[in-house]
Amino acid sequence: MQQPIRRRIRPARRGVALASVTVLALAVTTSASTGRLMEDSPSAAGPVSMARGSALGPCMIGGTMGVQMSEGMPTPPGYSRSTGTVRALNLMVDFSDAPGQGSAMDRLAEFFPQTSKWFRTSSYGRLDYRPESPVPDWLRMPKSFAEYGIERGAPFDPGYRELVEDIVAAADPDVDFRSYDLVNVLVTPNAGPSALDTVLSVTFAGNHEAPVADGVPVSNASFVYSRQDDGSGSYHETGYRVLPHENGHVFGLPDLYTQEGGGAVGHWDIMSEDWGANNDLLAWHKWKLGWLDDDQIGCAAKPGSSEHVLSPLARTGGTKLAFVPLNAKTGYAIEVRTPGGNDEAVCKPGVLVYRVDADVDTGHGPVTVSDSAADSGGCTRRPNVHAELSDAPYGPGETFTDRVTGVRMTVAEVTDDGDYRVHVTRP
Repeated sequence: MQQPIRRRIRPARRGVALASVTVLALAVTTSASTGRLMEDSPSAAGPVSMARGSALGPCMIGGTMGVQMSEGMPTPPGYSRSTGTVRALNLMVDFSDAPGQGSAMDRLAEFFPQTSKWFRTSSYGRLDYRPESPVPDWLRMPKSFAEYGIERGAPFDPGYRELVEDIVAAADPDVDFRSYDLVNVLVTPNAGPSALDTVLSVTFAGNHEAPVADGVPVSNASFVYSRQDDGSGSYHETGYRVLPHENGHVFGLPDLYTQEGGGAVGHWDIMSEDWGANNDLLAWHKWKLGWLDDDQIGCAAKPGSSEHVLSPLARTGGTKLAFVPLNAKTGYAIEVRTPGGNDEAVCKPGVLVYRVDADVDTGHGPVTVSDSAADSGGCTRRPNVHAELSDAPYGPGETFTDRVTGVRMTVAEVTDDGDYRVHVTRP
């Protein structure tokens, strides 16, 4: 049975609409589609085999039925798998009223190999993202761009359904859709408004009522429009980052910005801010995607005190995440962020503390970062980086306290190896 559809729209500068699937429910949020999850779907993101009865079970929080793209663990089936070799089909499309600018392969080069490298770095090599473009030319759509009725927040039906059907018809002679895990539709950048005015880029994830090609639904597809060019001269280095963000939805990750912008998480996750300097994913998301092993997670579920030695997220190996569950749906995550890897804009290294709520819809603030220096104005002035939270991490001798729950985290020291020793106390 098809679930009710609700729409969520980003602020004008970041407008995107997404349809996401929860375990038994599907809804439209800030980056995906419409449709129904097939129970026998072979595709799934993250550590789906992890059992709640394991030692980490108490830390595997989950949302209630109907939550849109929940932060809960594990990620339900229906999304693209996020480990191993993932084959991404890239199709470049244009329209009679927006003919392709330059060559189609030039458009592809705006995103690759940068996107593949970003995923390889973020996943510690666990995701082998392979972009393929069997059609090297622009695929001209049979209708004008205006006729599809695509605008910010547009639902899947009817415009996107018609567009996907036309893309399939145009590409099918040269493409075996069964060979791919996800689809990237790279639209000529002159179709639609400038991204400085309205971001149209959108992902339809877990959409098994999508049009079928070669016997499989085009159920995980990202559409990228315009260019995220802020005029600072950095587009050539940063413009590709909209695609890792959109593909994050294909792997089951929610939007972390809200209607008010990126003030909940700042630049600490690409699902919050994908403009500006390079940034990584939160450790919670890396665990959710299957990029961290069980022995890299510390679960502080029992009353009392515990010690955790955390390795910087940018380095391979070591414990990456300590989690303090408050109940079955929410808890505090603790990790170390330093410059390195995909984290280009870290101006204050230290221990990042944030609350994860699996019962909050995508785009409504499922993650909230605790600011160790509230109202300081931050430590960066880099363009398109949320300044206030840039100095959020806690340093040696500093303590985070939740006065409501009594949870406390103190940074004891930085070891000679650059790891951070933290003490967690919970009632």
